[in-house]
Amino acid sequence: MPGNEPVWRRLLNGWMAIVARFGFVQTLLLLLLLYVFMIGPVAIVMAIARQDQLSKRGLGDDGSAWFEADTAPPDLERAKLLS
Repeated sequence: MPGNEPVWRRLLNGWMAIVARFGFVQTLLLLLLLYVFMIGPVAIVMAIARQDQLSKRGLGDDGSAWFEADTAPPDLERAKLLS
């Protein structure tokens, strides 16, 4: 029966309900601050400097977006290491 719970248990349950709401708001505020003070300025600087970290602008010499990988040529020893 709920009426037989100790007083400290009812206080704890009420406190946990209040804290859960504060935790939700705190999470939103922390994420907002992270974006405003870290991610946003970096994005603005990259846009001003015209940095393209993913190489999405422009195509290759032949009009293709394909880039050859800088890897070693395939050989039998390398294939054995992968298996």
